[in-house]
Amino acid sequence: MRRLLFIVVPVLLAVLIFAVIFILINKNSAPGALQVTSSPISKVYLDGKLIGQTPLCRCQGSDMISSGNHTLRLVPTQGNFDPFEEQITVTPSVLTVVDRTFGQGASSQGSIISLSPIQDKTAAQLLIVSFPDNARVSLDSNPSGNTPLLLQNVTPSDHDIQLTKDGYVSKTVRVRAVPGYKLEAIVYLGVNLTTATSSALLSASPSASPAPTPSTTVTVTILQTPTGFLRVRSEPSLGGTEITQVKPGDKYPFVSEQSGWYEIKLNNGQTGWVSGQYAQKSS
Repeated sequence: MRRLLFIVVPVLLAVLIFAVIFILINKNSAPGALQVTSSPISKVYLDGKLIGQTPLCRCQGSDMISSGNHTLRLVPTQGNFDPFEEQITVTPSVLTVVDRTFGQGASSQGSIISLSPIQDKTAAQLLIVSFPDNARVSLDSNPSGNTPLLLQNVTPSDHDIQLTKDGYVSKTVRVRAVPGYKLEAIVYLGVNLTTATSSALLSASPSASPAPTPSTTVTVTILQTPTGFLRVRSEPSLGGTEITQVKPGDKYPFVSEQSGWYEIKLNNGQTGWVSGQYAQKSS
């Protein structure tokens, strides 16, 4: 009898361990929901495959998306807008929300809202990231800091996140904080074209302040981008030919400015244009 127990017990333990591992693997690989909206209507590609057009909600049953990292691409069906492409993370059994409003030049704006589990199942967190960064954040009309910003022990309920930055259109995103999860809000701010145009006209006006003297060094610093690089174009528009790519943190001499774009001088002496959405001018 004892010998039989020595044989049966290890087998039962092995079966139990296998069952636990199987449950955990299936839990972690469960699909998640994806909702995508845009203006104008756009075709939606996931990992290079067309899955529909906006408004799109893959939110039920076998229609849901496999969890993990994916490449999302939105191609507007109207207007002369460049496609939007970004890496997103789909979390098992939760909803990831993507919204994009296309505009001319660097005026496009949008957001990506996703959830990820945290160890404290009673706490709710908010992580707010913006492009460009260092935007002012107000939570439910209360100033809370600048991006990137992590807010811990947030009340589990609906909240309004407002982001403002000089030269950009303010944006408000409504989110719901959930216990046991960190909600990540990635917000893309659009350049305020009215302000940018006014600044450009003022600079061109004879009554405007004189241009910096040769002794004043004006530089353009490349900011963080979703792709980890920024394209330098031959013209101040997304339709301009790509000359090269520059990296966040690099600094280049400032040449001129036009409609939310900066003309910079590259290391080889050539000049090109970068979007002011991902660059900062300083002297």
